[in-house]
Amino acid sequence: MTRLATTIEAILYLKGQPVSIAEIAEIAKCDRAEAEDGIIELMSDSSHRDSALEVVETPTGYSLQLREEFASLMQTLIPPELGVGALRTLAAIALKGGIAQPDLVNLRGSGAYQQVQELVEMGFVRKRRPAEGRSYWLQVTEKFHRYFQVDQLPKQLQIDFQANLYPSNDE
Repeated sequence: MTRLATTIEAILYLKGQPVSIAEIAEIAKCDRAEAEDGIIELMSDSSHRDSALEVVETPTGYSLQLREEFASLMQTLIPPELGVGALRTLAAIALKGGIAQPDLVNLRGSGAYQQVQELVEMGFVRKRRPAEGRSYWLQVTEKFHRYFQVDQLPKQLQIDFQANLYPSNDE
């Protein structure tokens, strides 16, 4: 028979958001007092085994979350949120195989300046100034290829992202 604390841990994990004691008791098919005891046992267990996860009480219930000391690891492993505009700007840069920033702004509008800055900060786009010219040349980075798993696309869907890495003289 599974311990109640283990069942509660599974409930909190699967819900992925704070869960009230009443809801825990209902899902675990136990009474409120047993659910409270199970939460206390789970909190104790996770602190004694030096777990990366912890149970925290929030205003809306209990939640299973990553301990604070692992926040930097989470930022490394969990993909960043990209808005629709930034994704479209990134797609335009990738599909063009690289593009001059003024051409991108003509294509995407003035919001592209902020989106490019965001994409550079996230490591998806590289900005460089060509030897001649004042505007930046934009291209996707290796992080883009890893994140979107471009190398795992079926051959018929693959795009030659390397073809236009650097601007030619006629651009």
